[in-house]
Amino acid sequence: MRRILLLLLFLGALGGARAQAFTPAEMARWRQQARQVTVVRDTWGVPHISGKTDADAVFGVLYTQCEDDFARVEDNYLTALGRRAEAYGEAALYEDLRARLFMDSARAVAVYARSPAWMKHLLNAFADGTNYYLATHPDVHPQRIRRFQPWMPLLFSEGSIGGNVSAVPAEGIAAFYGQQKPTSRQGPPADPARADREPVGSNGFAIAPARSASGHALLLINPHTSFYFRSEVQLTSGEGLNAYGAVTWGQFFIYQGFNSKCGWMHTSSGADSMDEYLETVTAKDGKYYYRYAGRLLPVRTGKVTLAYLKDGQLRRRKFTTYYTPHGPVVAQQGEKWVAVKTMDAPLQALEQSYLRTKATDYASFRQVMRLNGNASNNTVFADAKGTIAYWHGNFMPRRPAGYDWSRPVDGSTKSTEWRGLHPLEDLVQVRNPASGFIQNCNATPFTVAGPGSSPDPQKYPAYMAPDAENYRGINAVRVLSRRKLFTLDTLIAAANDPHLAGFEALLPALFADYQSIVDAPGGTAPDGVGEAVAVLRQWDLNYSAGSVAQTLAIYWAERLQRLARPRRPADARPGYLAFTAFVIAHTTPEEKVTALAETLDELTRDFGRWQTPWGEINRYQRLSGRLAETFDDQRPSRPVAFASSAWGSLAAFGAHAYPGTKKRYGDVGNSFVAVVEFGPRVRARSVTTGGQDSRPGAPHFTDQAPLYCEGKVKDVWFYPEDVKAHAARTYHPGE
Repeated sequence: MRRILLLLLFLGALGGARAQAFTPAEMARWRQQARQVTVVRDTWGVPHISGKTDADAVFGVLYTQCEDDFARVEDNYLTALGRRAEAYGEAALYEDLRARLFMDSARAVAVYARSPAWMKHLLNAFADGTNYYLATHPDVHPQRIRRFQPWMPLLFSEGSIGGNVSAVPAEGIAAFYGQQKPTSRQGPPADPARADREPVGSNGFAIAPARSASGHALLLINPHTSFYFRSEVQLTSGEGLNAYGAVTWGQFFIYQGFNSKCGWMHTSSGADSMDEYLETVTAKDGKYYYRYAGRLLPVRTGKVTLAYLKDGQLRRRKFTTYYTPHGPVVAQQGEKWVAVKTMDAPLQALEQSYLRTKATDYASFRQVMRLNGNASNNTVFADAKGTIAYWHGNFMPRRPAGYDWSRPVDGSTKSTEWRGLHPLEDLVQVRNPASGFIQNCNATPFTVAGPGSSPDPQKYPAYMAPDAENYRGINAVRVLSRRKLFTLDTLIAAANDPHLAGFEALLPALFADYQSIVDAPGGTAPDGVGEAVAVLRQWDLNYSAGSVAQTLAIYWAERLQRLARPRRPADARPGYLAFTAFVIAHTTPEEKVTALAETLDELTRDFGRWQTPWGEINRYQRLSGRLAETFDDQRPSRPVAFASSAWGSLAAFGAHAYPGTKKRYGDVGNSFVAVVEFGPRVRARSVTTGGQDSRPGAPHFTDQAPLYCEGKVKDVWFYPEDVKAHAARTYHPGE
């Protein structure tokens, strides 16, 4: 019977156009559950979902997510299933293969079958709520997934699509598997565009009662992702669930948020939770063998068939995949194959993601973290008892000493095998630091609580925290150290502090080199450069929509980075601070000054004058609501003062020009901002990018944009009486 059940579940996964229709019995069951779910949309369109059981709340949140943006729900599962190429074409083929190498549908079905009853109830509710939406909205036409299955969230369990698996370069997979009989002696091809991509991550701040004007702990929640990556929601049930915050489309737990007793903020982590192994492989009689402990053992193979869209039709490509006990083979370096070992615990990851939302204090939250199911995030925490805490990573393999774990290690010897996992107590962490604050901005944990209160790096192996410092981290420590007491308002002000620390070293280098040129015998600078340098000298390094200096500095620094990047050795130290030092040292005075002259020419050509304020160039615009937004200089848009996090802008706004545009339009950065105070009653404020609804013309398509673009927030309605007082619509799913 169990095999039959697994087979039926797996066949249902093949979905697509052949998916079975919803039956009358299913519809009757879904309608009955929908009557147990109440959705209250407040005046901002935020859904407050309540049900008798946690499963009812899960049913409701999937239904409302589909109401707001079904395309993103489906897209996230196309990614998790390894089916993006079916919708987007051959270019996505090796991203799909990466997904299939690490987790496939048949495996997820098996994990679902052995899940505890409480988790199965939630997984079933996930599928039922999504399918009920499709059944009641026949006008919605999925790209590929016409029936959602209860095992699907087990492919996508941490909150970030792909988790740490997305760190495995698809380019290496393409180079290796594109030939099927790998013979290349080279590593994966470099992606020159990767270096210019906007950094993603997050900011998290926690303030202890001693540094709070109210005497209550405060928390800042500020993920930096692609815009519209998560929605804002509240989930409550008669079984004790009451959580508010940001939910990734298609998931059923609050990923970054709070309940009445505590809150959690995840920032992307550099903690090393995965390793590459160099496998010595030999071909013999048409088969492959890897060397291990002096023996030749067979490489395990698999068969994967991927569909991809081409010329309006689905085509298929077959791959033979390779595995050693370390994991799937993802690339080749010289004669060696590269296998990746990483966390392989989808059930624990999903359990941890959900159970943390029901924690009540530091002790219970810490107990949930003992599941070790989080491989890609740091955690900033605060609770109503006044505890603030931080953990750097969570899933952390215990490695033997004597190896550089930042590089591939020898896979042919037992001496490089993991020695189990580090317990929670071993992780880099801090609790109630003397400084009274915690910050993490995707940087080193050794400045997380400022000087004298942060963890000592000498007490931890290097692989636990290889993260470099960044300019956001520098600014966060400065901002949080200088104020004695914080309120919700001043915490928001801290999150929006305008200082761009990335220019503290760059501009003095320009000024010195410019002066050396003009002071030399017969020295001159190109026309306009002297005036531009004078503008930059007067700048306070703070962002502002009206700042001409900010425009000059960013355009000039970007140009200088592009010039220096090809000169940087492959083994150069990581991080923005190290790269800035390299740029300064490896560009000549003439190159720095010429880059500024070329910046003046570019701005004059594109905008009519180089004296163009930053806000005229850096814009927020939402026109279509589609996954790939379009931008148009002739259509209305809003000025945004804050800038790329690469320069230290705590409020991150990654923007660039698009084909046919001269202005820059943001697509990544601040995607949700919330500040929370944990007193006898929770007080919170929040803002999301644009609005809750993805449909152009809908009331909540861009209703939050004026707040967002000015760094402002709205009140959060957390308690039932407040939700009722600000209700715009109350309904049951399907009505």
